[in-house]
Amino acid sequence: LLLYSVLDDAGNRLRFQLELEFVQCLANPNYLNFLAQRGYFKDKAFVNYLKYLLYWKEPEYAKYLKYPQCLHMLELLQYEHFRKELVNAQCAKFIDEQQILHWQHYSRKRMRLQQALAEQQQQNNAAGK
Repeated sequence: LLLYSVLDDAGNRLRFQLELEFVQCLANPNYLNFLAQRGYFKDKAFVNYLKYLLYWKEPEYAKYLKYPQCLHMLELLQYEHFRKELVNAQCAKFIDEQQILHWQHYSRKRMRLQQALAEQQQQNNAAGK
């Protein structure tokens, strides 16, 4: 019974790792294009698997994700029209470019906020002396 429990835990860990890696791959529009061109999005079982993976949106699972945009892609993949559009390489390229623009904007905004905070702290320190 103990051996069965250990094997079950190891199997669950492996399943968790595999699903985590796969869900994060969905953040890559080129990978989505690859899947679309090979017909995966036409396979009902695969589409059902994508629906099953929505549990990753729950906070207790989402906290393990390094690429949170994968959750947005997973949500979009629930729509047949989106899955069909991904066959087009231009669609994947557009999504990729939008992700880069979002990241650049986020990075610049975050840097400005950090600079403003550092300046405020310097002013507070100078005023406190």
